[in-house]
Amino acid sequence: MTNYDTPYRSDQPGPAPSTVPPGEDKGKGTVADNIQQLGTAAPPSPLESNLFCMTIIGQVEGHLILPPQNKTTKYEHIIPQLVAAEQNPKIEGVLIVLNTVGGDVEAGLAIAEMITSLSKPTVTLVLGGGHSIGVPIAVAGDKSFIAETATMTIHPIRLTGLVIGVPQTFEYLDKMQERVVKFVISHSNVTEGTFKELLFKTGELTRDIGTTVIGIDAVKHGLIDAVGGLGDALKTLNEMIEQRRGNAIGGVVQ
Repeated sequence: MTNYDTPYRSDQPGPAPSTVPPGEDKGKGTVADNIQQLGTAAPPSPLESNLFCMTIIGQVEGHLILPPQNKTTKYEHIIPQLVAAEQNPKIEGVLIVLNTVGGDVEAGLAIAEMITSLSKPTVTLVLGGGHSIGVPIAVAGDKSFIAETATMTIHPIRLTGLVIGVPQTFEYLDKMQERVVKFVISHSNVTEGTFKELLFKTGELTRDIGTTVIGIDAVKHGLIDAVGGLGDALKTLNEMIEQRRGNAIGGVVQ
């Protein structure tokens, strides 16, 4: 009879006795942990895919660390992943899923520039919200989708911390705003006049100036290409990948 309270000594002959009592399932603890942590007994395990899915959620964190209670996306985590996806020959397409309130302007623009400079097909999908600096990220892909109930808040950028009351401060703010405007209009179908009208509109946001557009309105203004969900985004991305494969084969034949 095995005593499970007696430690095994290495000088004993034979293999070490099992530390799991008879009839006890070794995987039972794992199942219990899954139920406790994820609410399901067996979460689906992803198969090896040729697609890389990246999520931009919460607040885009830049050079300053945000409080621990904030849900954040750190740009120093995102950029290396995009570099790895670009270099990995098995990855043929990138899906960017957004549900963000915005955040650091330069960090958001850095992520957007990385996405738009990828050589592989990219599709962005706005779920819930793609606000503030999330707008440039949402339009950075080759094709963009927005859920029917998702929203995008377009408003001018703002400064925090010490503000020096000199003309140079306002010139710097204006130049930074132009960087965002130029990126958005160059990577979407919205005109500069329409975007600035949405940007500086008064009366809609109670504590700010700007505009909140919902689903189909974002498409009508030309910010987003189409209304759709995950299935639409994946279908389009796979079509773009197939087209890229065909172009590559055609280039080899010629």
